Amino acid sequence: MDALSLALVVAAALWGGAAGLLVPRAAYRLAVAPDEPWRDACPAGHRFAGPAGGWLGGPGRAACATTPAPLTAPLLTAAACALLAAASGVPRPELAVWLLVAPFGMLLALVDVRVHRLPDRLTLPLAVALPLLLAGAALSPYAAGSWPTALLGALVLGGGYLVLFLLHPDGMGFGDVKLAVPLGAALGWYGWGVLFVGAFAGFLLGALYGLGLVLAGRAGRGAAIPFGPFMIVGALLGLLLGAFTALS
Repeated sequence: MDALSLALVVAAALWGGAAGLLVPRAAYRLAVAPDEPWRDACPAGHRFAGPAGGWLGGPGRAACATTPAPLTAPLLTAAACALLAAASGVPRPELAVWLLVAPFGMLLALVDVRVHRLPDRLTLPLAVALPLLLAGAALSPYAAGSWPTALLGALVLGGGYLVLFLLHPDGMGFGDVKLAVPLGAALGWYGWGVLFVGAFAGFLLGALYGLGLVLAGRAGRGAAIPFGPFMIVGALLGLLLGAFTALS
């Protein structure tokens, strides 16, 4: 790895760590049942204050901590961003898009793990913003993907999840369908092969997790699991493959 690539990885990791520090508070505020309002106070009862109406900010004092492991999100986000930069190898416009949306992926995963919910407040803006950001990336001569394929990928993956939801609504939430749209756009940027790999990896990881729970006696065969994190990890694996193959 040359000096430029190493600097890119370090910068991406620092960005991911810094952005990840803002995730725990937002995840705590969003991790509520669908019929409940977003939380406006920490566990100690102090109302959230700060930029963006209190949505931006770290975990605060120990009594105000919004998660038992406040460093988990920054570390995982930093690792994901570093891997994306390492796979890209060189500064590409789409890498800026991946780094920008990575903290939102971490936020969605945390909320889904806690309350089995993917809030519209995150999935719908992502479904609109990610294709638009990729449209801007496609204007650069250094882009390594296809914007039309990204749009088709969003429609195909979102449509596929919609069909699965209609066939078996008890086995999949509609939030998964909405999340599939931006993930399909991201994976489709690198082509149909990457889209298939990323989508399949998400299903495989989710199936292995569910099977593990059944074998361990911690859940029945029909138990619901948070599928969003597996969709996001599968998409990350697909993006790593796409970025790496685009480099070679």
